[in-house]
Amino acid sequence: MNTQILPIEDPGKDESYVRRAAEILRAGGLVIIPTETVYGLAANALDGSAVRRIYEAKGRPSDNPLIVHVSNMEMIPPLVEDFPDGARRLAEAYWPGPLTIIVRKSGRIPPETSGGLDTVAIRMPSHPVARAIIETAGIPLAAPSANLSGKPSPTNARRCIEDMMGRVDAIVDSGNCQVGVESTVITLAEGKPRLLRPGGITLEQLEAVLGQVEVDPAVLHKLSAGAKASSPGMKYKHYAPKAHVILVEGSLQQFAEYVKTHQQGKTAALCFDGEEAFLSVRAFSYGKKEDAATQAARLFDKLRELDDAGEETVYARCPDKEGVGLAVYNRLIRAAGFEVIKL
Repeated sequence: MNTQILPIEDPGKDESYVRRAAEILRAGGLVIIPTETVYGLAANALDGSAVRRIYEAKGRPSDNPLIVHVSNMEMIPPLVEDFPDGARRLAEAYWPGPLTIIVRKSGRIPPETSGGLDTVAIRMPSHPVARAIIETAGIPLAAPSANLSGKPSPTNARRCIEDMMGRVDAIVDSGNCQVGVESTVITLAEGKPRLLRPGGITLEQLEAVLGQVEVDPAVLHKLSAGAKASSPGMKYKHYAPKAHVILVEGSLQQFAEYVKTHQQGKTAALCFDGEEAFLSVRAFSYGKKEDAATQAARLFDKLRELDDAGEETVYARCPDKEGVGLAVYNRLIRAAGFEVIKL
């Protein structure tokens, strides 16, 4: 497949590229678009055959539900059986933004988009290019992260090109994503609100609107054998580089000593800013220790840099699990296949 590269810095100035992306999507094609979280591999969410092409391009299991992206509230009623009061309050507080809300779906959502579930995951991205493309196409877009299944999600177009050139019709290049990890996912389809995937909107922010929110066990633990994923990002191993990642909990001194005594072959460390000099192996910093937002913004690209460097074993510093830090920990523990050393 001949993949077009569409550079869109400003949707107003680059209107012709926005129209081209929209035309491809309306015709059933695949376009990689930027969002504020990560780049997404988009297709018409209402077209089952177009959505099947997403799974084929990614090599993704078809029982993994996709998130439907809209540009305004008027697009939602045809997609849902009901949009409850809690969903409306969350939308008023945090949309457009990195929050996905799961509710009961309408008959217009094909099973390919919902992963065979009777629910639909919806979000309204804040990225101006994503919104302009959705608005111009006039259709909701199903869009998982634009990477080969299992690899770290792409936060810039260069990583999309590495994975998807020749697999999709077009790739929109709009620079780096701001948030860096996928959206928060909350379900309101099962009675009590439940956090399925942490992201840029924190548990504390959700509870400020809804009151108590349950945290699904799969946020911090393996999905039970045979259990069906009700949200993207709940599968066992995800976001992983080729390198063997091991998450290490402990102080910097404990971490440095553990790495020194356990290094073998091509070993590297994933650490926080300023810690490189304390480590006996090549170190890759993924953000400031006290700033989870910088960790989230840089994590996925650092995981990819590990593969660029040919690292084989990587010991990773454990982030705090508060606020956005919970999202960073959730991605790292999956990249590590839940292999954690507690010192």
